Amino acid sequence: MRKLSARTAAFTDSVIRRMTRISMKYNAVNLSQGFPDFDPPRQLTDRLREVAQEGPHQYAVTWGAQNFREALAAKQRRFMGMDIDPDTEIVVTCGSTEAMMAAMMTVTDPGDKVIVFSPFYENYGADTILCGAEPVYVPLVPPAFDFDPEVLEDAFRQGATALVLCNPSNPCGKVFTREELLVIAGLAQKYDAWVITDEVYEHIVYAPNTHVYCASLPGMRERTISCSSLSKTYSITGWRLGYIIAAPDVIDRARKVHDFLTVGAAAPLMEAAVTGLTMGDDYYAALQESYTKKRDLFLKGLDSLGIAHTVPQGAYYILLDISEYGYEDDLLFCEQLARKVGVGAVPGSSFFREPVNHLIRLHFAKREATLNEALNRLSDMKVKMSR
Repeated sequence: MRKLSARTAAFTDSVIRRMTRISMKYNAVNLSQGFPDFDPPRQLTDRLREVAQEGPHQYAVTWGAQNFREALAAKQRRFMGMDIDPDTEIVVTCGSTEAMMAAMMTVTDPGDKVIVFSPFYENYGADTILCGAEPVYVPLVPPAFDFDPEVLEDAFRQGATALVLCNPSNPCGKVFTREELLVIAGLAQKYDAWVITDEVYEHIVYAPNTHVYCASLPGMRERTISCSSLSKTYSITGWRLGYIIAAPDVIDRARKVHDFLTVGAAAPLMEAAVTGLTMGDDYYAALQESYTKKRDLFLKGLDSLGIAHTVPQGAYYILLDISEYGYEDDLLFCEQLARKVGVGAVPGSSFFREPVNHLIRLHFAKREATLNEALNRLSDMKVKMSR
């Protein structure tokens, strides 16, 4: 039998998506895979209904429909605080998943090294390996998930050509401070490296924390590749609309990579999504307020149950400490949690390079009724999960 690819031999299926299937199997409240159970803004779905009748239904321009890119550039200018040319500095992708892959392929070669903070979203390591590069992991140290600048510089000293920065961070909810970002920026400039950002949670940040775009820092406009998507901001994870913003020479190359990866994003969905991109600042303020209420509700409920957890500064994930339950295998714990308690979670070991198996990730991007039902089921966790 002919051999298969060596670079994919160690791949497993996505643990996050696996836990969704397990949640469905046991009719558990799915707090594993991070998608809402509430509808997108009405303006988007109303516009999508119109587009279904009037089109467009054929290919858009490979790197994104003109009106979509113009609306995106205008919106991101407001928040990023810098001018963005929709014709030369944007490529629209099939979700931020493709954006990150296209960005990585644009700036790395086989044998290169890429710095990844740990814990990390599971795709980053896979993206690096698929490019033939080698991930170099730098720990974010609990409970604050800070990094040691000396450890980070040592990673750069190994010859890293790029760093992946998820901010706000999945799974730990860390929002990098301006001071931390300046350290990263300084090292990227010192060692002439790229910074590839994943900023899909840019508008889900909890006071007093603030999100700072890496590309907006001094000297970073030309060496930052900003990746994001509309999925979390507008609750349209299934629309798969992402994008890359970068300097023209980077975008010129990224567009070619994107063209051969997916050809282009869905034309009717781009057309409908323009409605979201043109919303006023009040929408983003309401989004932040809504998620703050969800976070406070869920964390208060966990506190009342005596369940130890992290407090996210951004995004919509928390990590629970399951040390007291005596499980050495956190995947087994999550499978049993879905079966016995009826709540879906993700084992923390799927996010950490370090040997961490005492944490599990849950998310709270759900209706209040769903969160209350999850808390009601978790009230039995100490009894049902003790060994």
